[in-house]
Amino acid sequence: MEWYFKAADQGDADAQFNVGLLYAIGRGVPQDYFRAMEWYLKAADQGHASAQFSIGFLYNYGQGVPQDYSRAMEWYLKAADQGNASAQFNVGFLYDNGQGVPQDYSQAMEWYLKAADQGDADAQLNVGLLYDKGRGVPQDYSQAMEWYLKAADQGHSSAQFNIGLLYDNGRGVSQDYSQAMEWYRKSADQGHSSAQFKTGLLYDNGHGVPQDYSQAMEWYRKAADQGHASAQLNIGFLYGSGHGVPQDYSRAMEWFLKAADQGDASAQSNWFTV
Repeated sequence: MEWYFKAADQGDADAQFNVGLLYAIGRGVPQDYFRAMEWYLKAADQGHASAQFSIGFLYNYGQGVPQDYSRAMEWYLKAADQGNASAQFNVGFLYDNGQGVPQDYSQAMEWYLKAADQGDADAQLNVGLLYDKGRGVPQDYSQAMEWYLKAADQGHSSAQFNIGLLYDNGRGVSQDYSQAMEWYRKSADQGHSSAQFKTGLLYDNGHGVPQDYSQAMEWYRKAADQGHASAQLNIGFLYGSGHGVPQDYSRAMEWFLKAADQGDASAQSNWFTV
């Protein structure tokens, strides 16, 4: 650490960046975003791409400075133009969400692709999402699948979930519940609540697997414990019908109320039918 400070004081851009990083994460020094910004700026003024990205990040999230998406974009672009994949992704994200710039899905796609081509899994996911939704490009489920697979191969749980959805619904591929289950499980095992819910739903309906209400309950509970309203609703149905568990109207009501408290209209209507 002492070496970083000495080198930074002598104008070494890498050292200046690393000193900024130490202040940003509070390692060896008290966490201080203002001091982090100070050192990042020294490195950024020498063209240090990671420092430029980090300044953008501080503006993006209002750490040590007022939140300012326009300034974030300005600094991300400096880093992105030097090929920094994280900055390219964040430029895409700001265009995707209209933060600091007018929303522009075509620009989002352009920047996501730059990062995705460098192997950025989040960018690969988001390229897939834009194809999936037809935003900035014609809707193309086959292209969506291609990009989801790139991210999924890196273990990206949301990409794995979205591949499951495409197989589940037969979009861009032949409908295949077994393949849907396989991909949902990859995602669910990483704690993805929607994938856990979908895994439960396939067991509940006997799609791609033998119908198994006990397994359905197990997976619904994993999702429900993370606040997934549809999973909470379906737990209520299982208790109400006595599928996989002893029939228990009180427990059914308890789970309907959990879902209803999150605004689930189906759960609200089921208060009166239990």
